[in-house]
Amino acid sequence: MKITEALVAEHTIYLGVFDQIERVLPSLTTPVEVSTMARIVEGLLVNHARTETNLAYLALDHVLEQNGELKRMHQDHHEIDDRLRKVHQAGTCAEARRLLKSAITASREHFRAEERSVFPLLEQALKEQTLIELGEGWLQRNVVPAGRA
Repeated sequence: MKITEALVAEHTIYLGVFDQIERVLPSLTTPVEVSTMARIVEGLLVNHARTETNLAYLALDHVLEQNGELKRMHQDHHEIDDRLRKVHQAGTCAEARRLLKSAITASREHFRAEERSVFPLLEQALKEQTLIELGEGWLQRNVVPAGRA
């Protein structure tokens, strides 16, 4: 599996989690409940961002920096992180829900931008074998070995 395929698969899984959170969001009645959901999103995105940075973007920094994509991707990550942090500081449940919804929406847009521009650049800039090796590294870090589950 190529790293781009692995990251798209992660996006697909995370989008499903986002869908579920958005379904229950209107029924949450306390900031603590919303904060708990935000922590779930944070956990997913922290690991995903680390994978992107460590495995994929390091290989593309020079290409992405020239066309401004790298700065935009990092800025997106910071803005999403900031919105999620603010969920925990929200004074009302409505504000917390709005902030979490905004973070999820921004994450969806960020995923689409990566799939539209960054992943194709990875496919062009790196050899297929390199993409596969990066994907194998991702699998080793993210798949629980048999017998350890």
